[in-house]
Amino acid sequence: MTTQIAPIVAEPYFREAGLRFLRSLRRNNRREWFEPRKPEFDHELKQPMLALIQTVNGAMTDFAPAHVRPPQKCMMRIYRDTRFSSDKRPYKSHISAWWSREGLEKTSGGGYYMHISPDEVLIAAGVYMPEREQLRAIREYLLVHHAGVRELLTDRKLRRIMHSFTGMPLTRAPKGFPKDHPAMDLILCRQWGVEGTMEPKAALQKDFAREVLRRFRLAAPLVDALNTPLLAHGQKKRRPLFGF
Repeated sequence: MTTQIAPIVAEPYFREAGLRFLRSLRRNNRREWFEPRKPEFDHELKQPMLALIQTVNGAMTDFAPAHVRPPQKCMMRIYRDTRFSSDKRPYKSHISAWWSREGLEKTSGGGYYMHISPDEVLIAAGVYMPEREQLRAIREYLLVHHAGVRELLTDRKLRRIMHSFTGMPLTRAPKGFPKDHPAMDLILCRQWGVEGTMEPKAALQKDFAREVLRRFRLAAPLVDALNTPLLAHGQKKRRPLFGF
Protein backbone atom coordinates (compact mmCIF):
# COMPACT_ATOMS: atom_id res chain seq x y z
CA MET A 1 0.00 0.00 0.00
CA THR A 2 1.38 3.42 -0.97
CA THR A 3 1.85 5.86 1.91
CA GLN A 4 -0.04 9.11 1.34
CA ILE A 5 1.80 12.31 2.25
CA ALA A 6 -0.45 15.10 3.49
CA PRO A 7 -0.43 18.18 1.24
CA ILE A 8 1.36 21.31 2.43
CA VAL A 9 -1.24 24.03 2.86
CA ALA A 10 0.62 26.73 4.82
CA GLU A 11 2.46 29.83 3.62
CA PRO A 12 6.32 29.71 3.59
CA TYR A 13 6.72 31.95 6.63
CA PHE A 14 5.59 31.90 10.25
CA ARG A 15 3.22 33.70 12.56
CA GLU A 16 3.79 35.19 16.00
CA ALA A 17 1.84 32.23 17.42
CA GLY A 18 4.66 29.93 16.23
CA LEU A 19 7.34 31.88 18.09
CA ARG A 20 5.06 32.02 21.13
CA PHE A 21 4.74 28.23 21.00
CA LEU A 22 8.55 27.84 20.99
CA ARG A 23 8.89 30.17 23.95
CA SER A 24 6.27 28.18 25.85
CA LEU A 25 7.92 24.89 24.90
CA ARG A 26 11.22 26.09 26.29
CA ARG A 27 9.52 26.78 29.63
CA ASN A 28 7.41 23.60 29.59
CA ASN A 29 9.67 21.00 28.02
CA ARG A 30 7.61 18.00 29.12
CA ARG A 31 5.64 15.37 27.23
CA GLU A 32 2.50 16.02 29.26
CA TRP A 33 2.62 19.67 28.09
CA PHE A 34 3.53 19.02 24.45
CA GLU A 35 1.31 16.07 23.52
CA PRO A 36 -2.08 17.80 23.95
CA ARG A 37 -0.68 20.79 22.02
CA LYS A 38 0.76 18.80 19.13
CA PRO A 39 -2.00 19.97 16.73
CA GLU A 40 -0.95 23.55 17.49
CA PHE A 41 2.69 22.63 16.80
CA ASP A 42 1.70 21.07 13.47
CA HIS A 43 -0.36 24.10 12.44
CA GLU A 44 1.91 26.91 13.61
CA LEU A 45 5.35 25.38 13.03
CA LYS A 46 5.48 22.10 11.11
CA GLN A 47 3.26 23.11 8.19
CA PRO A 48 4.92 26.54 7.65
CA MET A 49 8.36 24.90 7.87
CA LEU A 50 7.43 22.32 5.23
CA ALA A 51 6.06 25.10 3.02
CA LEU A 52 9.27 27.09 3.48
CA ILE A 53 11.40 24.07 2.55
CA GLN A 54 9.27 23.48 -0.53
CA THR A 55 9.77 27.10 -1.62
CA VAL A 56 13.52 26.94 -0.97
CA ASN A 57 13.72 23.67 -2.92
CA GLY A 58 12.16 25.30 -5.95
CA ALA A 59 14.95 27.89 -6.12
CA MET A 60 17.79 25.54 -5.14
CA THR A 61 17.34 23.64 -8.40
CA ASP A 62 19.27 26.53 -9.98
CA PHE A 63 22.37 26.48 -7.74
CA ALA A 64 22.28 23.33 -5.57
CA PRO A 65 20.11 20.72 -7.33
CA ALA A 66 21.84 17.79 -5.62
CA HIS A 67 20.61 19.14 -2.27
CA VAL A 68 16.91 19.23 -3.17
CA ARG A 69 15.04 16.63 -1.13
CA PRO A 70 11.38 16.14 -0.13
CA PRO A 71 10.40 18.65 2.57
CA GLN A 72 9.59 15.87 5.04
CA LYS A 73 13.16 14.57 4.62
CA CYS A 74 14.73 17.99 5.16
CA MET A 75 12.79 18.97 8.27
CA MET A 76 14.46 17.71 11.42
CA ARG A 77 12.53 16.13 14.27
CA ILE A 78 11.45 18.24 17.23
CA TYR A 79 12.26 15.29 19.48
CA ARG A 80 15.69 15.19 21.14
CA ASP A 81 17.81 12.04 21.25
CA THR A 82 18.34 11.67 24.99
CA ARG A 83 19.82 8.16 25.00
CA PHE A 84 23.40 9.25 25.66
CA SER A 85 22.75 12.66 27.21
CA SER A 86 22.42 13.74 30.82
CA ASP A 87 19.92 16.33 29.58
CA LYS A 88 16.64 14.41 29.42
CA ARG A 89 14.41 17.18 28.11
CA PRO A 90 12.39 15.44 25.37
CA TYR A 91 12.07 18.32 22.89
CA LYS A 92 14.25 20.86 21.15
CA SER A 93 13.29 24.49 21.68
CA HIS A 94 13.81 25.26 17.99
CA ILE A 95 12.65 23.90 14.65
CA SER A 96 15.23 23.15 12.01
CA ALA A 97 15.91 21.88 8.51
CA TRP A 98 18.97 20.33 6.87
CA TRP A 99 19.55 20.08 3.12
CA SER A 100 22.09 17.27 2.72
CA ARG A 101 23.87 16.43 -0.51
CA GLU A 102 22.68 13.50 -2.65
CA GLY A 103 24.97 10.56 -1.95
CA LEU A 104 25.98 11.95 1.45
CA GLU A 105 22.60 11.84 3.21
CA LYS A 106 23.71 9.29 5.81
CA THR A 107 27.03 10.98 6.57
CA SER A 108 28.21 14.40 7.69
CA GLY A 109 28.75 15.80 4.22
CA GLY A 110 28.42 19.47 3.35
CA GLY A 111 24.94 20.95 3.30
CA TYR A 112 22.65 23.82 4.22
CA TYR A 113 21.02 24.36 7.62
CA MET A 114 18.41 26.68 9.09
CA HIS A 115 16.71 26.87 12.47
CA ILE A 116 14.26 29.14 14.21
CA SER A 117 14.34 29.54 17.98
CA PRO A 118 12.84 32.05 20.41
CA ASP A 119 16.19 33.89 20.28
CA GLU A 120 17.27 33.85 16.64
CA VAL A 121 17.07 32.58 13.12
CA LEU A 122 20.32 30.74 12.36
CA ILE A 123 21.34 30.01 8.77
CA ALA A 124 24.48 28.00 8.11
CA ALA A 125 26.24 26.08 5.35
CA GLY A 126 29.23 23.77 5.30
CA VAL A 127 30.50 20.55 6.82
CA TYR A 128 29.66 19.95 10.48
CA MET A 129 31.42 17.21 12.49
CA PRO A 130 32.43 14.90 9.59
CA GLU A 131 33.25 11.26 10.19
CA ARG A 132 36.90 10.31 10.68
CA GLU A 133 37.52 9.24 7.07
CA GLN A 134 35.70 12.32 5.76
CA LEU A 135 37.74 14.53 8.07
CA ARG A 136 40.97 13.15 6.64
CA ALA A 137 39.67 13.47 3.06
CA ILE A 138 38.93 17.18 3.57
CA ARG A 139 42.30 17.81 5.22
CA GLU A 140 44.13 16.11 2.37
CA TYR A 141 42.11 18.21 -0.08
CA LEU A 142 43.15 21.36 1.80
CA LEU A 143 46.84 20.49 1.39
CA VAL A 144 46.43 21.28 -2.30
CA HIS A 145 43.34 23.48 -2.53
CA HIS A 146 43.63 25.61 0.61
CA ALA A 147 43.97 28.90 -1.28
CA GLY A 148 40.70 28.32 -3.16
CA VAL A 149 38.81 27.29 -0.02
CA ARG A 150 40.20 30.28 1.89
CA GLU A 151 39.06 32.57 -0.90
CA LEU A 152 35.55 31.12 -0.70
CA LEU A 153 35.44 31.49 3.09
CA THR A 154 36.45 35.16 2.84
CA ASP A 155 34.29 36.10 -0.16
CA ARG A 156 33.31 39.74 0.35
CA LYS A 157 29.61 39.36 -0.47
CA LEU A 158 29.32 36.28 1.71
CA ARG A 159 31.10 37.89 4.67
CA ARG A 160 28.66 40.79 4.69
CA ILE A 161 25.91 38.52 5.99
CA MET A 162 27.68 35.35 7.22
CA HIS A 163 30.93 34.52 8.98
CA SER A 164 33.06 31.41 9.46
CA PHE A 165 32.03 29.27 12.39
CA THR A 166 34.60 28.22 14.96
CA GLY A 167 35.82 24.97 13.42
CA MET A 168 36.57 23.43 16.83
CA PRO A 169 40.32 23.45 16.02
CA LEU A 170 42.85 20.97 17.33
CA THR A 171 45.80 22.26 19.34
CA ARG A 172 48.41 20.40 17.29
CA ALA A 173 48.81 19.21 13.71
CA PRO A 174 46.98 15.96 12.91
CA LYS A 175 49.20 12.92 12.52
CA GLY A 176 50.77 12.74 9.06
CA PHE A 177 50.31 16.44 8.20
CA PRO A 178 53.29 18.85 8.00
CA LYS A 179 53.26 21.31 10.90
CA ASP A 180 54.52 24.21 8.81
CA HIS A 181 52.02 23.85 5.95
CA PRO A 182 50.40 27.20 4.92
CA ALA A 183 46.95 25.62 5.31
CA MET A 184 47.56 24.49 8.88
CA ASP A 185 44.97 26.88 10.36
CA LEU A 186 42.36 25.21 8.14
CA ILE A 187 43.71 21.68 8.61
CA LEU A 188 43.46 22.03 12.39
CA CYS A 189 39.69 22.54 12.07
CA ARG A 190 37.19 19.75 12.58
CA GLN A 191 34.38 21.54 10.75
CA TRP A 192 34.25 24.18 8.03
CA GLY A 193 31.54 26.56 6.97
CA VAL A 194 29.72 29.82 7.52
CA GLU A 195 26.76 30.95 9.58
CA GLY A 196 24.69 34.03 10.16
CA THR A 197 21.84 35.04 12.44
CA MET A 198 18.76 37.22 12.18
CA GLU A 199 16.17 38.33 14.70
CA PRO A 200 13.45 35.68 15.20
CA LYS A 201 10.85 38.08 13.78
CA ALA A 202 12.58 37.74 10.40
CA ALA A 203 10.79 34.38 10.13
CA LEU A 204 7.44 36.22 10.22
CA GLN A 205 8.13 38.19 7.05
CA LYS A 206 6.62 37.15 3.72
CA ASP A 207 10.07 37.38 2.09
CA PHE A 208 11.67 35.02 4.63
CA ALA A 209 12.38 32.31 2.03
CA ARG A 210 14.17 34.89 -0.13
CA GLU A 211 16.47 35.81 2.78
CA VAL A 212 17.28 32.14 3.43
CA LEU A 213 17.99 31.58 -0.25
CA ARG A 214 20.17 34.68 -0.49
CA ARG A 215 22.52 33.17 2.10
CA PHE A 216 22.39 29.65 0.69
CA ARG A 217 23.19 30.89 -2.80
CA LEU A 218 26.27 32.83 -1.64
CA ALA A 219 27.53 29.82 0.35
CA ALA A 220 26.95 27.30 -2.47
CA PRO A 221 30.50 27.44 -3.97
CA LEU A 222 31.98 26.74 -0.53
CA VAL A 223 29.64 23.79 0.09
CA ASP A 224 30.46 22.35 -3.34
CA ALA A 225 34.20 22.67 -2.69
CA LEU A 226 33.99 20.95 0.69
CA ASN A 227 31.92 18.11 -0.77
CA THR A 228 34.40 17.51 -3.62
CA PRO A 229 36.80 15.29 -1.60
CA LEU A 230 33.91 13.56 0.17
CA LEU A 231 32.26 12.54 -3.09
CA ALA A 232 35.60 11.36 -4.49
CA HIS A 233 36.23 9.40 -1.29
CA GLY A 234 32.79 7.79 -1.57
CA GLN A 235 33.45 6.75 -5.16
CA LYS A 236 36.71 5.06 -4.12
CA LYS A 237 34.91 3.10 -1.39
CA ARG A 238 32.25 1.88 -3.84
CA ARG A 239 34.75 0.81 -6.51
CA PRO A 240 34.36 -2.98 -7.08
CA LEU A 241 37.22 -5.38 -6.49
CA PHE A 242 39.52 -6.12 -9.45
CA GLY A 243 37.61 -3.65 -11.61
CA PHE A 244 34.63 -6.00 -12.17
